[in-house]
Amino acid sequence: MNAHEIDYRIYGEEMQYVEIELDPQEGVVAESGSFMMMDSDVGMNTIFGDGSNQEKGVLGKLFSAGKRLLTGESLFMTVFTNQGYGKKNVSFASPYPGKIIPIDLSEFGGKFICQKDAFLCAAKGVSIGVEFSRKLGRGLFGGEGFIMQKMEGDGMGFIHAGGTMAKKVLKPGEVLKVDTGCIVGFTQDVDYDIEFVGGIKNTIFGGEGLFFATLKGPGIVYIQSLPFSRLAGRVLAMAPQTGRGDRGEGSILGGIGDLLDGDNRF
Repeated sequence: MNAHEIDYRIYGEEMQYVEIELDPQEGVVAESGSFMMMDSDVGMNTIFGDGSNQEKGVLGKLFSAGKRLLTGESLFMTVFTNQGYGKKNVSFASPYPGKIIPIDLSEFGGKFICQKDAFLCAAKGVSIGVEFSRKLGRGLFGGEGFIMQKMEGDGMGFIHAGGTMAKKVLKPGEVLKVDTGCIVGFTQDVDYDIEFVGGIKNTIFGGEGLFFATLKGPGIVYIQSLPFSRLAGRVLAMAPQTGRGDRGEGSILGGIGDLLDGDNRF
C-alpha cells in the first residue's frame, strides 16, 4: 500500500486548520464538511468509501462505503487532487475548538485506531475502516460501542481532538485510566478495556459515569480535554426548554441579566 506523500502545515491555536501541499496528481481524501479552501487547479471528486480500493471494481467500492456506514459516517468521501503543473494547496478545518493531530502511519506500524468522529483527512491511499471490539464490556459500556475507526497504510492522516490534547507514551504494562469520551485514539499495541468505577457512593453520586476506560501499554495514547458530546450536553442543558421559558442569568437576576449582558430579544 503506497499512499501519496503529502506535505502539510497546521495553523491556529484553538480553532485550527491544516494546509496540505500537493504535488501534481497528488491527492488527499477528507470527510464531508471539513473542506475550508483550495487553489484553483485542485479538483474535487466525490467517491464511495475512502478511495483506497477503487481498483477492485463496484463490489470493492460498495464494501468500502458499507464499512463507513457502520461508524455512522457518510457513504461518500471527497478526494482533492492537484490537476495542475505546480504545487497547490488545499485546507481543512477542525469542526469545533481543539487540536489537529498529524499521524504518520509509517511510524505506527501502518495502523492507528481512533474514535469514530475523530478522522479529518488523509493522504489518498490511506484506508479508513472500522475496528471491531472483541470484548463485551468494551462494546456495551465503552461509549464508542463495538466499533471504532482505524486508519491503515503508510501515509499521513489527520485527526482532531476537542479542547486541549494530551499525548501519553505508555511503557509495557503501564495502565492509564481515562473517561471513555476523552479518548481520541491510540496505537494498535495498546490494550483497551472498560472498568467499573466501583463503590456505592461513586456509582450513585460521583457524576462521572459508571465506567472508565483502561489503556495498557506499550503504546501511544491521545486524550482530549473536551469531548464534543460533553460540550453538546452543556449547551443543551443551558438551552431554553419548550414551554418553560429561559433559564435566565440565575435565580436572582433572571431576565434582568439578559438585558445587562446584551440579550436583545426584548
